[in-house]
Amino acid sequence: MRRVILYKTGVGYFEHLGTVRNRQAVTVRFTSAQLNDVLNSLTAIDLGKGQITGISYNSVAPLEQRLGALRLPLDERTTALQVLGSLRGARIEVGGAGAPAEGRLLSVEQHTRQRGTETVTVETFSLVTDAGALRTFEFSPSLHVRVVERDLRQEIGRYLDLVGSAREQDVRTMVISTSGAGDRPLFVSYISEVPIWKSTYRLVLSTAGKPLLQGWAIVDNTIGEDWQGVELSLVAGAPQSFIQNISQPYYGRRPVVPMPATAMLAPQTHQATFGEGAGSVSGTVRDPAGAPLPGATVRLMGPSGVVASDITDSAGRYDFTAPAGAYQLRAELSGFQPQALSDWRMPAGMQVQQDLTLRVAGVQEQISVDALGPSTATVRRAGRGGGVPGGVVGGVVGGLPESPPPPMPPGVYDQARNLDPRATAASLGDLFEYRIKEPITLKKNQSALVPIVNAEIEAEKVSLWNQAPGSGRPLRALWLKNTTSLTLDGGSMSVVDGNAFAGEGLIEPLKAGERRFLSYAADLGVLVDARMQGEAGRISRLRARDGIIIQETEQRATWTYKARNENATATTLIVEHRARPGWKLAPGQTPVESTAGAERFRLSIEPGKEATLDVREVRQDEARIMIGNVDDALIVRLAQSGAPAAALEKALRPVLDKKAELAKVERQLQDLQNDRSAIVQDQERLRENMKALRGSAEEKELLRRYTRQLDEQETRLDALKQQIAQTTTTRDRLRAELSALIQTVSFELSAGS
Repeated sequence: MRRVILYKTGVGYFEHLGTVRNRQAVTVRFTSAQLNDVLNSLTAIDLGKGQITGISYNSVAPLEQRLGALRLPLDERTTALQVLGSLRGARIEVGGAGAPAEGRLLSVEQHTRQRGTETVTVETFSLVTDAGALRTFEFSPSLHVRVVERDLRQEIGRYLDLVGSAREQDVRTMVISTSGAGDRPLFVSYISEVPIWKSTYRLVLSTAGKPLLQGWAIVDNTIGEDWQGVELSLVAGAPQSFIQNISQPYYGRRPVVPMPATAMLAPQTHQATFGEGAGSVSGTVRDPAGAPLPGATVRLMGPSGVVASDITDSAGRYDFTAPAGAYQLRAELSGFQPQALSDWRMPAGMQVQQDLTLRVAGVQEQISVDALGPSTATVRRAGRGGGVPGGVVGGVVGGLPESPPPPMPPGVYDQARNLDPRATAASLGDLFEYRIKEPITLKKNQSALVPIVNAEIEAEKVSLWNQAPGSGRPLRALWLKNTTSLTLDGGSMSVVDGNAFAGEGLIEPLKAGERRFLSYAADLGVLVDARMQGEAGRISRLRARDGIIIQETEQRATWTYKARNENATATTLIVEHRARPGWKLAPGQTPVESTAGAERFRLSIEPGKEATLDVREVRQDEARIMIGNVDDALIVRLAQSGAPAAALEKALRPVLDKKAELAKVERQLQDLQNDRSAIVQDQERLRENMKALRGSAEEKELLRRYTRQLDEQETRLDALKQQIAQTTTTRDRLRAELSALIQTVSFELSAGS
């Protein structure tokens, strides 16, 4: 083994370099899990003038497939009862309980019996002796059964061998065959599953100089082979990697197609001529799968309508009697397509069997075949003689993405900067690599701490407070700046301050030049209190267009952070002001740092003193008002909320005047309509009174008076009709003028203008 690259995704890239002679074959042992990764990534190169003639490995069919080849229908997790049940018809000997017996196994059954107050299940089997006697035995620990037939005993032995082989050591042997003359170097590389390597850091604070950052990588060797002087690289990031079980043979599922049934000629009887009398018909209504359909209506239809009908019972059967003749037999059921048999004949004096099939409505019948195809691998070959010029075989099989990159070209190593005596770093796009400069030795099934960074960085001591619930105490934190030239992988970090352990925390990946907080303890000497005071919304701007007024309102809030420092030294407090949806900082405030969820402000507090930080926020809300709904009261409310009253009044006064004119005409029209309704009601009253009058002199006089009133009211109704028509025309004109005027209103007013 020459080179190892470990990835954060739990795979490792391994390079081997050795020597082969003439047609020597190289054998490598893997587990099945390792072999899947190897087949996806194996690269073999004969660096001499030889060739790679082939790569082979031992395969074995799945246990289920091998068990299926046995004569006995047994699976991997069978029981004694199932074994005995598979031996029906076999010759067995029974002994141990009662008189011994020998015969052929007939059946294996389960029965329930009552024993006292309990119901128990009893397992029994029966055999037929040579004398023809049927004997039944109950399974018990004292009973033993022996299979007499030798071939069946051997079959049971093969079954046990197959099941036992599933627990054997899972070792797969790969053989790399070569062809060439003399000694030649052979290069082999592949990926394999390995434990994820971890990062851990120590940060030592010093009053004399910059903090010292020391980083270590925890590496585990679990592949079953010693690492002797290997070149080790550690890659962090998130390259895509997955497992595909391509080393396991797969079998496709093929559909079973039945043989076509051949119609055989059968003897027939011939009916007599139709005579008088009735016949009967019965049958079963089923679905295409053969299941009976209860509740279906079956009718016998003649030229004049329904002759007979019946509804199928729970078994799907129907039965009725009808006169002999030609009919239409029809079956119907909700959710199914009806079936009708035209020109169906009912014979006289006979019972006819006629089954019917109903298909599901709106569903097309189709045949689905589930197939599990074997994995397909593509191996590109070039040259002649069955070999590969240059001896190259491998790469990613079937178009799968490569998890680890190929060996780095020499130029990449030259670009890395020497960070410390043991490691160099290189950027790999979204990944980054720690390359250990000196070869390492690590025995199999052992782990090691490997140094990856040892450098001074910038760190500022602060107290960090946010609005997380639970306590008003901030956290002691370090404001780190990665002044190294490499990306720091995420991991745990222990802090040593004043030659003593101060705490530990977690840090996410930190790129070169990036700043990040590391909180490691609680600051019990500082207490922070946060309060919020809101203000009523004030109108900041009004805009009018297309008959709509857009009202922009500014909401304001002030957060007051009061902090007290009980420490003996001055404290720098970093307040994380939580960002609220829709709110932003008011102009004139600049945080020292912004994140996706917070704004950070710096506050210096002297020992034994208090300090206050005010953070002002604003929020812009927008509302829409239809200009046609504006009235004097609304203008007053807008002015009270900060809108410029005079300018707003001037812009909307033509609309308000036109609305007042329209409202006056609408009131006049309503009064006229009310007068007409009152006259019509009074006329109805007069006509009812006139119907009750008789022929006396007083009644005649009253009738004449009613007639005069009706005549006067008719004259008034004619005048009202003309006035209503004129007023309606005026109203419609004013409405059109108001609508056109509203569309012409356009302004933009700011608060205070």
